[in-house]
Amino acid sequence: MFNINYDRKPYPLGAHPEAEGIRFAFVSRQKPCGILLFDRKTGRKVDRLPFGEEERVGNIYCKYVPGLNPAEITYQFYCGDRILPDMRARVFPGRAAYGKERPVEKLKAGFLTSDFDWGGDRCPRIPYDRALVYCMHVRGFTRHSSSGVKNRGTFAGIAEKVPYLKEIGVTTLELQPAYEFTELQTGEELQDGIDREAGAGLWPKRLNYWGYKRGFYYAPKAAYAGGEDPTVEFKELVKTLHANGMELVMQMYFPAEVKRNEIPEILRFWVLEYHVDGFHLLGEDMPAEDLAQDDALTDTKLWYYHFDPDRICQNGQDPAYPQAAEYNDGWYYDMRRFLKGDEGMLDSFLYHMRHIPERAGEIHYLTNYYGFTLADLVSYDYKHNEANGEDNRDGSNYNGSWNCGEEGAARRGKVRSLRIRQIKNAMCMLLLSQSTPLIFMGDEFGNSQKGNNNPYCQDNSVTWLDWRLVEKNREIWEFWKKLIEFRRQHPILHPERALRLMDSLACGYPDLSYHGQNAWRPQTENYFRHVGIMLCEKYAPDGGDGLLYLAVNMHWESHELALPRPPKGTCWKEVFSTEDREEISEKGLESPGEELVRRVPARSIAVYVSEPVIEEKPAAKKKGPSFGRQKKGSKEA
Repeated sequence: MFNINYDRKPYPLGAHPEAEGIRFAFVSRQKPCGILLFDRKTGRKVDRLPFGEEERVGNIYCKYVPGLNPAEITYQFYCGDRILPDMRARVFPGRAAYGKERPVEKLKAGFLTSDFDWGGDRCPRIPYDRALVYCMHVRGFTRHSSSGVKNRGTFAGIAEKVPYLKEIGVTTLELQPAYEFTELQTGEELQDGIDREAGAGLWPKRLNYWGYKRGFYYAPKAAYAGGEDPTVEFKELVKTLHANGMELVMQMYFPAEVKRNEIPEILRFWVLEYHVDGFHLLGEDMPAEDLAQDDALTDTKLWYYHFDPDRICQNGQDPAYPQAAEYNDGWYYDMRRFLKGDEGMLDSFLYHMRHIPERAGEIHYLTNYYGFTLADLVSYDYKHNEANGEDNRDGSNYNGSWNCGEEGAARRGKVRSLRIRQIKNAMCMLLLSQSTPLIFMGDEFGNSQKGNNNPYCQDNSVTWLDWRLVEKNREIWEFWKKLIEFRRQHPILHPERALRLMDSLACGYPDLSYHGQNAWRPQTENYFRHVGIMLCEKYAPDGGDGLLYLAVNMHWESHELALPRPPKGTCWKEVFSTEDREEISEKGLESPGEELVRRVPARSIAVYVSEPVIEEKPAAKKKGPSFGRQKKGSKEA
């Protein structure tokens, strides 16, 4: 039997090594309650330690137990007849097979015992104007056999794919829930307001592939590890990303039953222990502004539906590192509607293309883990969630999608060609908008979920990326990479602050301007679906001399758009277009200094730049063969 010291310290909650023992703190409103200790190697119970009334502070029971070696034991709590895992455990030892039932009452908690060598690890702290976010499910990203990684569906598998992520321009990874949660759950866990006692045993077990439920927020998910220690593997992933100048942002879903005052502690833990770079907060009534002001999180990215900038910035001063960013569906739905040609969306399109919140960033996206993938957005009018086993009742009924004339897989070449063009249009809208773009995994090479817009319970080919599509849809993939490089080369496309639609530099051109059939005269009535957008690169952070012009037409008919007169000695050059053309001329489209009227094909986007005219030197006259003067009397004469 262990000797017990009864001094009371209720915080931190959970169990933590201290001096030559371990201090336990457990919240309970019932009696009796206490601690169960197990041998870590054999799993055999070695002791049962009840809490005494003198060890209670409010509803917290606390006990220090000397003589315990954290490397040799695991533990649980008990409350009456129930066995309870520690919700604040740092690790649950032992390998965990994904999708296998693990009753929570059998989860034995352990301790972080290994010292990880972080070396010279530093967080990149990438500004929002330079970031490109890639949202992914840890398992689905590399679980398919075509991924070509050694440790499929794991943190290590992501690390193996870092060169690929860099190639497609990713700076910031957003992981769907990667903390510990039980993925197998009964149907009553999915219902709101059900009497769980009455419903026990009546509901079939269902896979929660996404993990949006209350979790064990202090431990990486063991089933996402290829090796024995998920804590080390997660740290290796973060270290690898940082070494390549990339960031990791974790989704953290907090349902209502999670006390809001514990959230700051959870976030601080992941920053300090795992060096993560940010958090996407999910759940209602998050203390978002308070978290943004937390002194330990001022260098940490925080994403939420909305932030009040006046509450984020103390004394009205802009933060040295703007960590807060709005992350909501405003861009998502409006831009989908404009893409498919809905009436009355042009003003919304122009607003979203230029909008950057004050004192914060904005994450914009056309697809995400919920809803259609980009390929499905142009292939389905209706959701097809039959495989979820809910008679297609789950998932959103409104997707802002258009199937381009044929539902699902297309036989007609005309439909397939239009879909490719619409995907390219969507990519242009995503990467030519001025806030921070986010793409969901696989959209860059046309991944499909077969019309399922809510695959929360699918752990199979529906949600696993098929990497063979990179080659099959190489045209889309190469276009994405070309757009990434174009965005990188033109900082005016991602300024630090919103452009003002003014010529504040008195350079002859405003930073941003709109055009219609006539230059400087945009047509924005609700029935128009085409517009010209011009940006002046002198307003970019590092300056520049050129102009960019985006000719956008989401109508099903072609339209004329005017490009303003470029600066003297320059001409307009088309650099790429989403319409079906094998190549674009390298020459200027008009003589220097002339206004240009361009007929933009239906449902297409073309991008122009102003470039200096290279004067061609007149070719030297070639001298013909010299025959000399003919002498009189010669035969030829």
